[in-house]
Amino acid sequence: MENTLPVLRQGRGWSQQRLADELGVSRQTVISIERGRFDPSLPLAFRIARLFDTTIETIFVPGDSN
Repeated sequence: MENTLPVLRQGRGWSQQRLADELGVSRQTVISIERGRFDPSLPLAFRIARLFDTTIETIFVPGDSN
């Protein structure tokens, strides 16, 4: 799944570790989400959206399934 998480995170001047701490997850989880290797659970997606005061749909976009 494609996402705008790196852009949002960098816009706040946060490191991946800072975002991980804010979300209560590991830095590796943040890296995996940002790279599209891991799709967050729905509760985690909602936490991310709330943290950035936006919607899940704004952050996460289904990628090309081909």
